[in-house]
Amino acid sequence: MNISLSPDILFSIGSFPVTNSFFWGVVLTLALIIFFGLVAKKMKNVPGPVQNFVEMILEAGYDFVRSVTGSDKKTEKVFPLVFTLFIFIIIANLITYIPGQSALTISRGDELVPVFRAVIADYGMVFAMTMISIIVTQIVAIYMVGPFGYVGKFFNFKGLFVFFKGLFKGKVDFLGLAQGFFDAFMGIMDLVGEIAKVVSLSFRLFGNIFAGEVLTAVILFLAPFIAPLPFMILGLLSAIVQAFVFSVLTLIYITMASESGGEERKESVPARSCDV
Repeated sequence: MNISLSPDILFSIGSFPVTNSFFWGVVLTLALIIFFGLVAKKMKNVPGPVQNFVEMILEAGYDFVRSVTGSDKKTEKVFPLVFTLFIFIIIANLITYIPGQSALTISRGDELVPVFRAVIADYGMVFAMTMISIIVTQIVAIYMVGPFGYVGKFFNFKGLFVFFKGLFKGKVDFLGLAQGFFDAFMGIMDLVGEIAKVVSLSFRLFGNIFAGEVLTAVILFLAPFIAPLPFMILGLLSAIVQAFVFSVLTLIYITMASESGGEERKESVPARSCDV
């Protein structure tokens, strides 16, 4: 039994190492592109079973995303990313349960290296998907409030500036000073929270999938017949749930970022006319 946190290198293209998880990810990506491309190419007014299934999945996913965003305009923009992440992750997780994959190996020196490895069990792949999710979220936030408003959300020293400006004029407002420190502290906490999203989003997906694979492998090694079945069922359930959680969290992050512009506009209204 060989359990490795890092994927095995199959071969190298120049100085670029091709690992088994990366190779499997490329194969899976091409298969999904070909499948959906063929379905789109052979669309009919009277759908067959395959087209009917794909349309049902797409419609259900679109309706769910719209229920979160609250508008068709936002849904049309965010749905392709969220649905693509969901489909890729769930297929990558479920396809690992096809028997016989571990039997396909290649020889590298004195060891046999498996050709296929679960894509989501490679943290590099999960980290790349996480960064796509986080970067898109930040781009949406910058678009909604502008670059200065975006930076000001994390480095909010306006209250402290107003206090010291008044102090030079002989006005001492300790309540304003406390509010200024609170706003600055909350801004820094927001920055920490944005950074923590990378860790929480990626570790949740990677940790659950990798731990499930390790647990199943250990049970298969110790008791290779009936005992692994409950753990495989739990792993299958986790594979579906984690795909849903990752894509939904991405959807929520982007939706919250898209609504931050409205909040900024509300806060910009003078307090005398509208207290927020």
